[in-house]
This record gives sequence, structure tokens and C-alpha cells, in this order.
Amino acid sequence: MRILHTGDWHLGKTLEGRSRLREQEDFVDELVRLADEQQADAILMAGDVYDSVNPPASAEQLFYEAAARLTEQGRPLVVIAGNHDQPERVASVTPLVNRQGITLVGMPTSEAVTIHAKRTGETAQIAALPYPSEARLNELLTTDGDENVLRQAYSRRVGMLMQRLAASFRSDTVNLAMSHIYVLGGVESDSERPIQVGGAYTVDPSALSTGAQYTALGHLHRAQAVKGDGVIRYSGSPLAYSFSEAGQSKSVTMVDLAPGGAANVEEVLLTSGRALVRWKARGGLAEVYRWLDEGRDPQAFIDMEVWLDDAMSLKEIQQLRKSHDGIIHIRPVYPEMAAAGLLEQRSELPVHELFRKFYQRQTGGALPEDSLVQLFLELVDEDEPGMREEVEGN
Repeated sequence: MRILHTGDWHLGKTLEGRSRLREQEDFVDELVRLADEQQADAILMAGDVYDSVNPPASAEQLFYEAAARLTEQGRPLVVIAGNHDQPERVASVTPLVNRQGITLVGMPTSEAVTIHAKRTGETAQIAALPYPSEARLNELLTTDGDENVLRQAYSRRVGMLMQRLAASFRSDTVNLAMSHIYVLGGVESDSERPIQVGGAYTVDPSALSTGAQYTALGHLHRAQAVKGDGVIRYSGSPLAYSFSEAGQSKSVTMVDLAPGGAANVEEVLLTSGRALVRWKARGGLAEVYRWLDEGRDPQAFIDMEVWLDDAMSLKEIQQLRKSHDGIIHIRPVYPEMAAAGLLEQRSELPVHELFRKFYQRQTGGALPEDSLVQLFLELVDEDEPGMREEVEGN
């Protein structure tokens, strides 16, 4: 049996207000083509179908179209809800799609999913566990506020759920596990909303010791294997969703399995989607314009730092943005900022605080007017890190 493992589609997600829908449509086209070319017998989608619990209609339509196309030739598709998804919304169309070979698992259950491979005649049992928050489990894992105690209780509960689901594994079936969780040892990026407080909502790899031949995970956006019993892997997201993912290759995972056999894993790189890149123009605006004239990264989204001696004018900022529609951030870096060590603080201080410190140094201690600070923020088009979305409460 040949399994295609994907996840973290985040349909409906934007980048600083810019739609990614066209890129997501291109990904769906590529995924359908790969499923056919790679002769996938089944598709496992490991959660975060959508980017929010209330996705736009265009995102829902794209998901339904993707599901219909992927299963058009009788190929099973199994989808679990992630921490971004509203579980009831994901599973709401179950009565309409079950006969099409589409299985949608919204809430944690105690029953494994059974699928059949039309090409090989093999059967697979899937221990499929959607994102298991305390709210979705409808239980309080511990009354102790200690983070280590909560993490241990959470890992134990996830392990119990996985063991219960894995009770359906048989020697004559392909035995798989799938979940949307953060396993200790995985590498995160900024576009994954945390599903833990500190390290509490993390899972020890031992909780996934189910006897599965392959464990398909979602939540982390970098494709990676996780140490543990058996083969445990994140497929990663199909698109780069934050600049912390700049330079990452995006892929899906193909897995060849037979009952009782070892998993043969292959990473298949994706070509759809605009790259996210970081420019550090230490040569100032002249270097930026040279790169633009050379046609550097013509289809990418760009996070730019440009070293300057004087403040950029509004005209210069507008000219830059007109020169490349993918420029997202323009962050000026001044010699005084570097000398004061402010460059190293950029990831720790909000942008408006960095500007205030710079202004004070330039004026001998004067404080800028709030209107001037606001104008600066508008010019660099930079959101404060503290304004980013935090943990979803479900």
C-alpha cells in the first residue's frame, strides 16, 4: 500500500493581509497530480485544514474540491481536525462524503479508521487522533498547576487514547497512526500557533508507541522525522506561512507499506507557492535597487532590512513597493541602532520602542510625539510582535 501523507494546509491564511488562495489552489492542483503520478492508494491529511475556526467560504470550497478530486478514482482520504480547525465544522459534511471514501474525524474518538486500497486489495487500520486539547477531550487532566505535572498527564492521556485506537491493529493489515500534536524534539516555526502553555501541551514520543508501522503527524510546519519507536514524521506545511520558514523546502511524504513490513519513506518536494525570503541590504538602497534591477526573487515575498544613514522618505518607500509587489516588510537599520546594540534586541522589543530609543539618541533625549511614532509604524508597515495571534482557546 502506498500512502501520501500531508497536513497543515491552513486554507484561508493570509500573509500581512495578502491572500494566499491562488497559491493554495496551485498546491491542490500539484497534490492531485502527485497523488496520481505517485500511484497513492490513500491520502492522510494530518490536521489544520483551515487557518481559523471560521474560515472564508473560498477556503471551504477549495477543501471540498480538493477532497472530491483526490478521491475521484476511489482513493480513500482520511482527514483529522487540527488545533486551528473547528472540529464540528470539519466533520459536518460526513453524511455527504462517507460513500465517496472520505473520512473526516473532528473530535477524538475510541474507534480506529479502516480503509481499503483498491489497487493492492490491502486493508489499513488507522489510529486517527485529532488535536486533543482538554476542551475537546472534555476533561480536566490535572488540578496541579505545575507544568511538568500537566505535561506528564497530557502525554499519558494521549498515550491511552492512541493505545485504545491501536487495539484494532492486526497482523494482516497495514497499521498506521495519525495525530495533530507537538511531540517533544520537533522544531517549530513562528507560523504555528502554540498548542501548549510553556511545554505543558507537548507529548513525549513514548506516547506514540502503539506498534504502528508509520505515524503521520501534523502541526509543525517543517517536514521532519521525530525520534521514537517506529517511524514518526511530520509532513510539514505545503506553503511557507511565516518568514521563520524562509529557505525551507516544502514537501509531502510518500510511504510504502505492507502488513508486518517496515515503512519505506520518501520525501517528494513541492514546487507550488511563492517563496518567503529575507533581504539584508547592508549596502543601503543602492544595493536594494541593484537587486531589483537584476530581477532577484521576482516571485517571492520579501522581508527586508536596509542599512541607512538617513531616514527614508515616503516617496522612497512607495517607490520600493511599486518596484516589487512581494515586499512585505521594510525595516531600516541605522548605525546608531547597531552601535547601541539595538539590532540584537529587535526580536525582543516592539518596533515602536526601537524607534523611540533611536529618536532619543538622535535628539539628545527628547521623546517623540505619538503621532510621529504612528507615522513611522505606517511607513515601515510593521506589526508589533506582541500583536500576533496567541493560543486558540479550544
